[in-house]
Amino acid sequence: MNARDKQIATDLSYEIIREVSRAIRPYVGKPESAEKVKIGADGTPTSLIDIIAEEKIINILKNAPVLSYIVSEEIGELKLGKGTKRSIVLTHELRRQDLEEDEIPKFIFLIDPVDGTNNAIKEIPAFGISVAVANVCQGRLSTLNDVELGFISSFANGNFFEAEKGKGCWLNNKEVKPSDIINISDMTLGGFTKSGTSQASKLVDNARRMRVLGSVVLELSYVASGRYDAFLDLRGSRIIDIAASKLILEEAGCIITNKYGQKLNNPLSIYEKTIVVAANNKILHKQMIDILNDNQTDFIGKVGVISRIDQTRPIIFSAKIIDYLLTNGREVCIENRLAHKLTELKENPELNKIIENTKVDYPEIAHLLDDVNFNIDFKQLAEPVFDFDCDMAVILGGDGTLLRAQGKMKPEIPIFGINMGTVGFLTEIEAKHTFEALDEILKGNYYKEKRTRLVVSHENNQFTAMNEVVVMTDKPAKMLHFEIQVDGETIEEVRADGLIISTPSGSTAYAMSAGGPIVDPKVAGFIIIPICPYKLGARPFVVSDNSEITVKQLKKGKTAVFVMDGQISEEAEYEEEIKFKKYDKDAYFIRTSTKYFYEKVKDKLKEGGINPSPRCNNE
Repeated sequence: MNARDKQIATDLSYEIIREVSRAIRPYVGKPESAEKVKIGADGTPTSLIDIIAEEKIINILKNAPVLSYIVSEEIGELKLGKGTKRSIVLTHELRRQDLEEDEIPKFIFLIDPVDGTNNAIKEIPAFGISVAVANVCQGRLSTLNDVELGFISSFANGNFFEAEKGKGCWLNNKEVKPSDIINISDMTLGGFTKSGTSQASKLVDNARRMRVLGSVVLELSYVASGRYDAFLDLRGSRIIDIAASKLILEEAGCIITNKYGQKLNNPLSIYEKTIVVAANNKILHKQMIDILNDNQTDFIGKVGVISRIDQTRPIIFSAKIIDYLLTNGREVCIENRLAHKLTELKENPELNKIIENTKVDYPEIAHLLDDVNFNIDFKQLAEPVFDFDCDMAVILGGDGTLLRAQGKMKPEIPIFGINMGTVGFLTEIEAKHTFEALDEILKGNYYKEKRTRLVVSHENNQFTAMNEVVVMTDKPAKMLHFEIQVDGETIEEVRADGLIISTPSGSTAYAMSAGGPIVDPKVAGFIIIPICPYKLGARPFVVSDNSEITVKQLKKGKTAVFVMDGQISEEAEYEEEIKFKKYDKDAYFIRTSTKYFYEKVKDKLKEGGINPSPRCNNE
């Protein structure tokens, strides 16, 4: 967006704020303002005062000399300008490749005409307007990062915030600064929590004071100007509510993210919502994120190292990691098989050539393999995985390596996975980011993510699984007849090639390929998926993880094989029961990335999409 276009957008925003203020003034505090006229585009009831405000906005942008898109609470998404008005779906419109240059709008306006409508109706002085202006990006969806200008006006007291990307933000023409509070116990917190959220309750209980004014737009801007120290909305704020205030906060030097500390970059759409956590500085923000996610970091003093050993690359890379940990004063234990392979390599006269060949084959990590130190007594550090007693286990490989290792270790040992397999959905990072991540972990900048595990009972034996248990015939292309019970109640009898009993962690693995749903790891449930059932009505079930699932094989003369995480196989005969329950010991993962589950789903499982590097209009 060039300087001329920014001036046009600013002038239109000023006019919108001025005219909306005039239009709603006679209706503030009047009972008729609360009349519910319709259901808005976002699915919430629309009051008369909202309609009056939006009609004024539509009229201004419709008669503007430039084309614009608008996303607004009640009217939804429109294309306006040069005397025209047309309903659109913004996400579809931005993908269009058939528009002529003069048909492409210059701006996207995201407007909440009256934020705090109920306050306005009852004449409580906490309501205002929010206007954000974003670039129009051709060939891809515009996101919050494309917002260039933000304006917020309090109708009750006339306070006016404005911000320009990269230039700063101002309140009533004076540059704003947030507070310097760094302790939770000293902070003034604003926002909305959810009932039954213990972590949020802990945050509120530890704050000095809590404010709930009923206007996300104004309260977020109060963090930028030091009136609040922090704000959160655990219900989920609409993108139109936070588009302008996000820019204002960031230009003031504040931090605004989702619950997991991930920067907000949602697509611009009437339907988009996100949980919001905002604070005056990084120190206070991190404390809030840690409490909300129940993060507890411990000093990492001893580290176990496990690696796939069927490839040279991870073995060499493990030597680099071991040397790094020892150099940084940490104790190290090495899986016996890995220690043996490292010793073999160390004694190989072709070692330098092997390392150079690996660097050529894997250029993305070539610089990390410079000066690999094999002058270490690997055998002296060797231990059986079962005996690992460490603060963290570093696992190099794919999901198979990780599952195999966690099944052998003590469950309380948290896992840090480095992807050296194919997909590596459960791993934390790609190899090229290893040492930046380890630097942060050793500083204590990490959190532990808890994952549910299954315990499987058959006859007098028990087994555990973190992803899934697959029950199938021991002969290919043969079907079995299953009875499935949940808490003693038969929910299905089905003939099928097999069954999958999956945790949420396993929902992106075999369960997904067999037609099961993708389930967020935070969901307290298990998934039951028939594999190729001979029954039209047989569908996956999602059941509580407090339930006991019982599977019985009803086909005489047939043997069922059940496999835990693709690692351990056992057999069950006719009418023998296999029981599944939640294991009382969860698995733990070390996380450093703010990229959470849904981002990983998109990254790891995508098969195409919009052109990743299109141009932005007006840039």
